[in-house]
Amino acid sequence: MIGHLYHRLPGDRGPAAFESTPYTRSNWDPTIQHGSPPLALLTKAVEDLAAGRGLRVGRLTLDILGAIPVAPVWVRAEVVRPGSRISLMAAEMLAARPDGSRRAVARVTAWLLAPSDTGDAVTDRYPPLVEGDAASVAHAWEGAPGYLETVSWRRQPDDGTAAVAWLTPLVPLVDNESTTALQRLAMVVDSANGIGAALDPQEFMFMNTDTVVHLHRLPEGSDFGLRSRASIGPDGIGVTTAEIFDRDGFVGTSAQTLLVQRQR
Repeated sequence: MIGHLYHRLPGDRGPAAFESTPYTRSNWDPTIQHGSPPLALLTKAVEDLAAGRGLRVGRLTLDILGAIPVAPVWVRAEVVRPGSRISLMAAEMLAARPDGSRRAVARVTAWLLAPSDTGDAVTDRYPPLVEGDAASVAHAWEGAPGYLETVSWRRQPDDGTAAVAWLTPLVPLVDNESTTALQRLAMVVDSANGIGAALDPQEFMFMNTDTVVHLHRLPEGSDFGLRSRASIGPDGIGVTTAEIFDRDGFVGTSAQTLLVQRQR
């Protein structure tokens, strides 16, 4: 596949500007973006801001503040809490209102911490996840255009406990700029909600308002396994949780708050 999620627009003053390509389109509504591309772009902004500071991301939180249009967006990042051992950074995505002014549509906050050598104390709560043969149907949105076209999605046979899929991004994040492993993970981790779906999307909409990722180590490579499950409450609110793996083993966890509504 040839393409990318965002095209960097010219300009060296103010927030960085990007054109959102059709590959960012959500499976719920083709006029808005899937959650993973904004998470990845804002993660890139945080990593760019953190470069050279000797810190690494331990937690990422994406809050979706409104419908994110498939249109030009602007990104800015700042250090909220400076520190040599612990720092809080934030990146914000803005989109244009009809009158030309800009509104915030998404925000990522990230805790960054100073690494040290704890190689002799490593513990993983889960053994490595091994990819097997893929199921014939990848997900319930098979054939949907947009973001889902940019990911290789290998759903594993259902074992009756949690849904598992291996995902690999097929396009760069921004033009032909290099994409870090953390950004590649951010390009797919929002899909935990679809992997662990407990409801039929023809009958229910279950859209996440956020994605929170905790990482006890940085991911490596391009292939990520998500073992995901959703819990649906009695009043239209749910939660999807997932364990995250790369080829070397367990990386961290994610959680997403869901708005659940009947489609008809």
